[in-house]
Amino acid sequence: MANKKDTTKNIVSRRKFLTRTTLAVGAVTIIPRHVLGRGFTAPSDKINLGFIGLGKQGSILARYFAENTSAQIVAGSDVWTTKNEWFKPYVENVYADKRKQTGYKGVSTTSDYQELLARPDVDAVIVATPDHWHAIQAIAAMKAGKDVYCEKPMTLTIKEGQDMVKTTQKTGAILQVGSMQRSWQKFQKAAELVQKGYIGEVSKVLVNIGDPAIPFNMASEEIPKEVDWNNWCGPAPLLPYNNRLSPSTSEGFYPDWRKFRETGGGILTDWGAHMFDVAQWGLGMDRTGPVRFEPPKERNAVRGMRMIYENGIEMIHEDFGRKWGVRFIGSEGTLDISRGYLETNPANILTADLEASNTILDNSRGNHYQNWLDAIKNRSQPICDVEIGHRSASIGNICNIAYQLGRPLDWNPEKEKFIGDKEANKMKKRKYRKF
Repeated sequence: MANKKDTTKNIVSRRKFLTRTTLAVGAVTIIPRHVLGRGFTAPSDKINLGFIGLGKQGSILARYFAENTSAQIVAGSDVWTTKNEWFKPYVENVYADKRKQTGYKGVSTTSDYQELLARPDVDAVIVATPDHWHAIQAIAAMKAGKDVYCEKPMTLTIKEGQDMVKTTQKTGAILQVGSMQRSWQKFQKAAELVQKGYIGEVSKVLVNIGDPAIPFNMASEEIPKEVDWNNWCGPAPLLPYNNRLSPSTSEGFYPDWRKFRETGGGILTDWGAHMFDVAQWGLGMDRTGPVRFEPPKERNAVRGMRMIYENGIEMIHEDFGRKWGVRFIGSEGTLDISRGYLETNPANILTADLEASNTILDNSRGNHYQNWLDAIKNRSQPICDVEIGHRSASIGNICNIAYQLGRPLDWNPEKEKFIGDKEANKMKKRKYRKF
């Protein structure tokens, strides 16, 4: 699948097209899609979406896009025949229920995502596969002229993130990372309070998330005939099959591929893509990162990583007793933020800021999905662009490297290299399996 010849090299640059059409603003109000060409969407048109990865997260995203946006889902792809068979009626039923589009039969599926990318009627792609596939499929989609919504964590390795940033810049694709907390008012409020100094000068940030990745250790089970297991593993090592690693349906539990180095970064990167992201955001470090990573002295420890920014702020992977969340510690107070709470000490920090910032404090969950679609139509950057996603994912990936090596690492965020550590630099990328 991944090594098929690319047949879409002659795609017209979106940016060149938009530069030309901008000169004629006012002359045309509705631009037909066939004039725009492959990969372009007229502002008046619905955006046609293709889904790669139809598992649990793919099904959740399909419902979000069907219920909360005007985009049209037209295609899906998965290596499981059972998921392909399930996806088509699932989407059609959602349209019938939520949009009253009774009889909608506009969804087709394929086991080969390259076939989905080759379709000229697919404008944008959602990548909701396991982490070890994200970069390969997102880059292929951008080269095929598609805009991309990529699930978090954006990448499994640092090098993949660098490649995705370069591809986005080269193609002009609009890429949104699925760190949807960026669109929620609660988290926007927290970032604003920290950035504007309402807790004073920040000295420390505690980030409570799960464990680093471990080597695959699951028992081997018979491979179901409904799955192309070689292609599920794809660039990763050919692992033994286990139902907990990849179930045959999209319903039920979140699969355990997240835990293992071969296919994920542990819950450290899974939730780190959310909570490291919030920490970076609040500190104003979206385009950079810590310069030193110090693992705990206990060799088997799964908490205690110290990350130090160039300005001296310390971030620690630590359980502060409030489930997955972030605690900012400042000279004038503290702020705790998670999906279940936003609290400050002293408490009046929240109310003192309301009038000054004119921001409404509630639990509203902004439409992260429509934000991406609006960015596609406007050719503007979404709220969680590729660089933000790359930097947040890199922190988790570097933590995994430091936990694995068990020694302090000095990191240059500008050059994206470890200083004086050849072994760590080799771990910035992985060799893909030929399959």
